[in-house]
Amino acid sequence: MSVRSSPSSSTVRCRRGSGHSSARRKRRTCRPQTRSPRGSMTVPESPLVDSGSGLAPAADGWFVVNVRDAQWLTSEGGERQPSGAECAFESEEFWFRQLGVRLHVLEPGEPNGLYHRESEQEAFLILHGECTLLVEGEERLLRQWDFFHSPGGTEHIFVGAGDGPCVIFMAGTRSEDWRVVYPVSELAARYGASAEQEVTSPRDAYAGRFEPSRRERPSYWQLLPWA
Repeated sequence: MSVRSSPSSSTVRCRRGSGHSSARRKRRTCRPQTRSPRGSMTVPESPLVDSGSGLAPAADGWFVVNVRDAQWLTSEGGERQPSGAECAFESEEFWFRQLGVRLHVLEPGEPNGLYHRESEQEAFLILHGECTLLVEGEERLLRQWDFFHSPGGTEHIFVGAGDGPCVIFMAGTRSEDWRVVYPVSELAARYGASAEQEVTSPRDAYAGRFEPSRRERPSYWQLLPWA
């Protein structure tokens, strides 16, 4: 899945409702920066507020937050197909305009969305556990510290593997002309991760199929490395 096209983020963040943060967001007016006594621009610190499942930024600006304290979303426990849990470090109102980053956690057998390709470059690093990467019609087992470079146009999706949760760091470029395609894939279909017909809209691809993410820590929180 992608930092832009996961069912949970749909935003995802379309998430991350990702799910995709994939959905493109409207531009918003930025809070003006202030000048320091030396005349250079200064960036204010953003306050962090408790969203109910952790801390999220409440304004534009820099901030520091620990993964265990940040806002989390989960898609488990619903009637539809889950797509994991995630921490995007941003909020719906105050999101990162140039670079999307998040931690995505998958349980064994759980895909993080639908097999797809998008126009922008992405990068992924396995921080904990194992997962199966479906990429350009192939399967690759990824383990801790494996890195996946995904140039724009690369078809891919992740599926949790092993005997416990897999934590993936995801990063992707955000641009005004971002595009995505969800092709039909026999390989991805075996994992429940293929579109039923080729579409180019996250909303159409995920409608009625994946469980929307909600603000809550996943039930397996204590199994995660930062708990």
